[in-house]
Amino acid sequence: MTKSVFSKRYDRFRSLLVERRKKVELSQVELAEKLKTRQTFISKCELGERRVDIVEMMEFAEALNFDPHEIIDELLKVK
Repeated sequence: MTKSVFSKRYDRFRSLLVERRKKVELSQVELAEKLKTRQTFISKCELGERRVDIVEMMEFAEALNFDPHEIIDELLKVK
């Protein structure tokens, strides 16, 4: 089991989060405001400097208005 943020699957996860944020036309600052956090937190998550846990992923999903199952289904395709 990988614990690295540098796996193919985690790299895809990060790109999906960025895609979802851009799809709803939010900046990192605007997303941070919705999540009641700082822009640096969003940046670190998107860059892989900070690992996102499942609860945080669900909060991202709520803020960006997507079904978290979409992300999981997409990640299951990555080997």
